[in-house]
Amino acid sequence: MRLNSYLIFDGKAEAAFNFYAQALHGKIAMLMRFGEAPGAGNTPAETRDWIMHVRLEVGDQVLMASDCPPDRPYHGIHGCSVSIAVDTVAEGERIFKALAEGGTIQMPFEQTFWAERFGMVVDRFGVSWMVNCEKGQ
Repeated sequence: MRLNSYLIFDGKAEAAFNFYAQALHGKIAMLMRFGEAPGAGNTPAETRDWIMHVRLEVGDQVLMASDCPPDRPYHGIHGCSVSIAVDTVAEGERIFKALAEGGTIQMPFEQTFWAERFGMVVDRFGVSWMVNCEKGQ
């Protein structure tokens, strides 16, 4: 079994995932737009280029997302964080700095009683991230 995070955006999934691919050194392995789906003729013209499904691969991990379907209300991303465990402080610092660009740092990436470094940031797309480098790494 694998557990994967699936994020929902309001028309910004493509921009967010291009940003994440760069920040996390990942690869967008799949991207489908609402306008490419069967029955796309019923999709409003202004949302046909929105993302119906996107899959980002980072090593052996996967992060997925879509834009909110045009016929449903968008409520934002609340009450959760995407957690990243890194192997080195340098890798964590690089990722944290990239995710924080244009975002809001909730907790600086610094040493804690449980980790060599840990930090929390809400990125420019409203997604909350936790970056953790455990002690002994």
